[in-house]
Amino acid sequence: MFYQTNGSLFLAGTVATWVFAVVLVVAILVVGAAGFLVGRFLYKKMFSKKIGDVEQTIKIMREEAENECRALKKEAILEAKEQDLKLRNEFERESKEKRAELAKSEQRLMQKEDVLDKKEDALLKKTEALEQQQKNLARQEGEIKKMQEKVNHQHDLMIQELEKVAQLTREEAKKLLTENILDEARHDAAVQVRNIEQEAKDEADANAKKIISLAIQRCASDHASEITVSVVPLPNDDMKARIIGREGRNIRALENATGIELIIDDTPEVVILSGFDPVRREVARLSLEKLISDGRIHPARIEETVEKVKKELDQQIKENGEAAMFEVGIFGLHPEIIKLLGRLKYRTSYGQNVYKHSIEVAQLAGMMAAELGLDVNLAKRAGLLHDIGKAVDHEQEGTHIQIGADIAKKYKENANVVNAIMAHHGDVEPKTVEAVLVQAADAVSGARPGARRETSTNYVKRLEQLEQIAASFKGVEKSYAIQAGREVRVIVKPEQIDDAQTLFLAKDIAKKIEHELEYPGQIKVNVIREYRSVEYAK
Repeated sequence: MFYQTNGSLFLAGTVATWVFAVVLVVAILVVGAAGFLVGRFLYKKMFSKKIGDVEQTIKIMREEAENECRALKKEAILEAKEQDLKLRNEFERESKEKRAELAKSEQRLMQKEDVLDKKEDALLKKTEALEQQQKNLARQEGEIKKMQEKVNHQHDLMIQELEKVAQLTREEAKKLLTENILDEARHDAAVQVRNIEQEAKDEADANAKKIISLAIQRCASDHASEITVSVVPLPNDDMKARIIGREGRNIRALENATGIELIIDDTPEVVILSGFDPVRREVARLSLEKLISDGRIHPARIEETVEKVKKELDQQIKENGEAAMFEVGIFGLHPEIIKLLGRLKYRTSYGQNVYKHSIEVAQLAGMMAAELGLDVNLAKRAGLLHDIGKAVDHEQEGTHIQIGADIAKKYKENANVVNAIMAHHGDVEPKTVEAVLVQAADAVSGARPGARRETSTNYVKRLEQLEQIAASFKGVEKSYAIQAGREVRVIVKPEQIDDAQTLFLAKDIAKKIEHELEYPGQIKVNVIREYRSVEYAK
């Protein structure tokens, strides 16, 4: 029973516990629901209040915006009215000014119209006067024409009478008179010119001959004549095959390295080097001589030898230029000009070595300058550099004169030296006496016997042309080229040309020679007139 009682007690306690729990849960739910409802009520109340505040704020802002818009609208309207008023005033002012200008223009036009009307009236009056004058002139011209015809008729009658008396036509008489006047004028002019030239020659010949002959006597230098080929002797003909090499590789290597053509022909024990560049030809000659002497001839050895010879020749060129400078006695030349002077040793002109020619011209010009009391240093410097352009004239466009002047300007030479270079062939007017001396020295150096040479064909052709030019003039009987073509003697017919006319004939022949022939130095034209009277005593 006790057990049952305890079980009942346990069961009753359990039921009570569950009931309490259920009541507790229900109470919690009721409290939660009440709290939710209260919170929701409070939240709605607070949200409603905030919405009211926001709506009130929006309402206030809207009113302020509307007020501001109304204020801006009023300001814009006022500003537009002010701008409109301002534009109206400005338009009215400009309109007044335009109207004033138009009124002035209208007034000026009216005045001009009045002036034009007056001028038109004056022109009408002048036109009427001119028409009257034209009528008078036409009438007078008719009268003058009639008088002219009458005079011409009388003149023709007189001419006819004169022609009958003189037995000559009008054209024949005019031609005869003109020829007589021209002959007399030419004769008088020839006599006067001959007298003036003779007086000038008498005064200048003595000093000129003395100075030039003294300079030539003091300047005695050797000259080497070279052309565009060089000859290299061989020890034997077997050396030709070694120079050519297997399939021509040695000769091709030498030609490519030097730029010079090798001519190996049937001439025994000789190789000819052909090329227009004298420095390259000298490099080829020296290289070939070294290779022949050494005996080892193959492409690698050829290139090595050519490079070595080029360096040695560059040094030799520099030494040649310095030697020329010291021989002449001038200093201060630019190093590049010294090298160009050295290159002239391998350059020829008409067979004359330009290096020796330049030294000779410098010495001659310096000696003549010393005799005349001029600037010796300037004369020598200009004489030494006068042909400097020939050192590179095969590499640059232009004449050796222009190239030489450009080189002198480039290396800051004196302006008088530049002028002497440009004037030594008469291309420009010499500005100094020293430039004239350089001209004379250049002519003397090139014209002296043995200085220059030319081929026999050209020589004979030049002599024939010289004689043909002299014989082409009227009154010439015979002509002879003598002194290696440096003088032409012209024998004239004495019955056609008198002594005075020989002067003009010599000048005409010389002028034609200058225009049609190319020649070194100068050519003397000697016109000879001889009249012989022969009679036999019986």
